[in-house]
Amino acid sequence: MAAAPDGHLAADLTRLAGLHGVATSYSPAPDRTVTVSASAVIAALAALDVDAGTPHAVRAALAERDRELRERLLPPTVVQWAGAEPPAALAALPAGTRLRVTTEDGPEQDGTAGLPPGVHRLTAHAPDGRTGRAHLVVAPARLPAPPGRSYGLLVQLYSLLSRRSWGMGDLGDLAELAGWAGRTAGAGFVQVNPLHAAVPGAPTDPSPYRPSSRRFPDPVHLRIEEIPEFAHVEDRERLDALLERARRLRATVLDKGALIDRDAVWELKREALELVLAVPPGPGRQAAYDDFRAAHGQALTDHATWNALAEIHGSDWHRWPDGLRDPRSAATARARAELAGRVDFHSRLAWLTDGQLRAAQRAAREAGMPVGIVHDLAVGVHPVGADAWAQQDVFAAGTSVGAPPDAFNARGQDWGLPPWRPDRLAACGHAPYRELLRALFRYAGALRIDHVMGLFRLWWVPQGSPPTEGTYVRYDADAMLALLALEATRAGAVVIGEDLGTVEPGVRETLQRRGVLGTSVLWFERDWEGDGRPLPPERWRADCLATATTHDLPPTAARLTGDHVDLRDRLGLLTRTAAEEHAEATADAAEWLALLGSLGLLDSPAPGPPGSDEEEEIRALHRFLLRTPARLIGVWLPDGVGDLRPQNLPGTWDEYPNWRLPIADREGRPLPLEELTASGRVRALLEVLREGVLREGGGNR
Repeated sequence: MAAAPDGHLAADLTRLAGLHGVATSYSPAPDRTVTVSASAVIAALAALDVDAGTPHAVRAALAERDRELRERLLPPTVVQWAGAEPPAALAALPAGTRLRVTTEDGPEQDGTAGLPPGVHRLTAHAPDGRTGRAHLVVAPARLPAPPGRSYGLLVQLYSLLSRRSWGMGDLGDLAELAGWAGRTAGAGFVQVNPLHAAVPGAPTDPSPYRPSSRRFPDPVHLRIEEIPEFAHVEDRERLDALLERARRLRATVLDKGALIDRDAVWELKREALELVLAVPPGPGRQAAYDDFRAAHGQALTDHATWNALAEIHGSDWHRWPDGLRDPRSAATARARAELAGRVDFHSRLAWLTDGQLRAAQRAAREAGMPVGIVHDLAVGVHPVGADAWAQQDVFAAGTSVGAPPDAFNARGQDWGLPPWRPDRLAACGHAPYRELLRALFRYAGALRIDHVMGLFRLWWVPQGSPPTEGTYVRYDADAMLALLALEATRAGAVVIGEDLGTVEPGVRETLQRRGVLGTSVLWFERDWEGDGRPLPPERWRADCLATATTHDLPPTAARLTGDHVDLRDRLGLLTRTAAEEHAEATADAAEWLALLGSLGLLDSPAPGPPGSDEEEEIRALHRFLLRTPARLIGVWLPDGVGDLRPQNLPGTWDEYPNWRLPIADREGRPLPLEELTASGRVRALLEVLREGVLREGGGNR
């Protein structure tokens, strides 16, 4: 089906798309609207099981959708916010409609008055004989707010090696960092990268943002020696040999400057875990494991089954024997029974990792941190992984998530992550999303949601097409936010949304109204609607996490010295000459330093060239963040030692060692956790933050 002669899509196709939440245009800038291609719209509808391939099919689908909407009493999910008027879906019911609610805990009642927070079952009986059923989400009006103002550390856990780790940072290192930062530096939180389970392979995809499962954590992060059964392993000779291999692997990174080798770390830990889990747990431990299995139910069984099958058939379930591609098939049930020992092994790994994650949060809170560990929720999962296999019914086939073309990337982006189907999510009361949140909030003091705009809409790219041939598909943001508020409130956890880049009008305002904090990065905070100059601190938003940089951006030292330009030049990533790029980067940094000087935040009110004293300049930039009203202030831990290398360089794959670098000093020498916490430079930077927060009466005293 082609576009109409004037360049717009045919009217019937446009209306059909709108009825299914598929966009036919988008606005990359306030003054510009782009019409998406008919093929992108047709492909998105096809992924929703709507045939729009011909004019006749469009008319038939329109008639079907119109009939469905006309006849139904209730949408699949209804949201009731605390203190708000009854939802429109209930107000629109015919007069005399009787409502019956089965609450989340089982009791039933007539009507919706006085319902407790939760996800309830609502049944409507209309006078004309129609019956409607819906999931009724009763949610707090706002998410929990941070308990006062505080600052914290941002770190990629794998990069944080101690002299006890096995070649990459682990959950023992996280607990140690949190304990030190809370007690001696007054920090209120530690934010880490996603710790979701990765897709096994050789090599494993190192990106923490393309996991096998978002619901279950990766056992590669376990501190093996802290598992209670470790002390009772009988084959001490074999265990000692593994410890020696781990010591050598750690030394290759910390002492010889090698890259982090996640696959080698997992090979060692897997061998050790086979020994450890051969030790029968005591009755109390076994009871705790049984409780964990009961709490996670079918989802845990599916996750462990996928891992057991992947050991035999490889990690891409699309290539498995036909019967095993379906998690509910008889063939899968037989295989699960035959592999019961391996299924139990992987279930126990999830339990052990969950336990150490909760221990890290306890360590943070015991150290006085008001928030504790901030976990990161990736925007999606790998198409060959456990979640994509187990939840096939709620993922859109033949499409992936990405981003449309914008000022920074004219070709758009395809992240290779299959999106959830909004219709299937609504039909099941967003159960996979609810269960995911509940699992993460077990051990999170706060949750950072990557690309939080995805709660509202996602850019769907048809398989085999470039990102330019995608379109937006809308989600039930009201339901997604209500469930987020419900689960965060139950956990007493804060939520931070990564809302950088192009954001649909009204999204930031909605998130702020519901209590989701935003993300503000210093270098992007300019008066874009005015003179374009750096935004004065008093004009920053309060409801945000304010930082100088992130894992996807140059470290602050590199930004000040221009080393990030040299890096991109060496890799052939520049679209202009190096001289032009350096001139722009220097001017940008100089403008910020001039503002710092005018505010008296530098030792000299007339600073020298950017990078001439980058250690002091980094401290001054964080003094500036303290001047903003931001509720949370984050310090990129590598900034504390002048590390010049980004952890991830967008637009690269093999050209740069993304997600494999240990934290290092300015000369590139890896620094173990013990040296980081003893560093005078780190302590001086954190003291700036500690004094500033305490001066205002917030933070961890």
